Amino acid sequence: MSLDQAFNSEQIVRTHLAACYRLCALNQWDDLIYTHISATIPGEPDHYLINPFGMQFDEITASSLLKVNVQGELLPGQSGMVNPTGFAIHGAIHRARPDAHCVMHLHNTAGIAVSAQRDGLLPLSQHAMRFMGHLGYHDYEGLALTKSEGARLVSNLGSHPAMLLRNHGTLTVGRTIAEAYVVMATLIKACEIQVAALSSPNLITPEPAIITKAAADLHDAGAEEGILEWSALLRKLDRINPNYKT
Repeated sequence: MSLDQAFNSEQIVRTHLAACYRLCALNQWDDLIYTHISATIPGEPDHYLINPFGMQFDEITASSLLKVNVQGELLPGQSGMVNPTGFAIHGAIHRARPDAHCVMHLHNTAGIAVSAQRDGLLPLSQHAMRFMGHLGYHDYEGLALTKSEGARLVSNLGSHPAMLLRNHGTLTVGRTIAEAYVVMATLIKACEIQVAALSSPNLITPEPAIITKAAADLHDAGAEEGILEWSALLRKLDRINPNYKT
């Protein structure tokens, strides 16, 4: 049983989502007040939690998260502002992927750099091999996500847990917040390794059969990710500053 399933309540999801924002800030994956991480609200179909527009990731707390509908519109009884355009990607994926209880979209430097490379993510590291055959790509179409582009984005993501948005950023989905975060951490690490490795003209790439085997082993038949890591990460946050829970 996953962490979010074990504590199937809005308050626990709020706490985990706030923790996810804080962890991204600690890793310097944030981009001023931009990008978003959304999560479904237990027992409330088509309702989601997301960050208020204008707050940095290191300011987010459980109580500051806002409820929105699938259009990214703020639900009644709340104060604050949501960026509906920013939620467009999230809304499209939440609608199309019932398993996507958490959607993360970031503008991290290494991810954007690799997304801009014609060949995309290369099997240069064990981290990257986890995504071989399990990574989507979506070409850049501009700032605003139209309904037609949303359909293309969803199609390009398919059933994958992760995607590179060309010239734009990284995206992961998870059955839990923990899973989306850990998949994102692995993807970013893979991109960082690639950017560093490409500074050398003498790269070693494993044989195709080895890459295929490693990818299958790391994918582990789709087993849920993040269960053990998430508990450790929450303990880390609690040592640093537990006020994300408030």
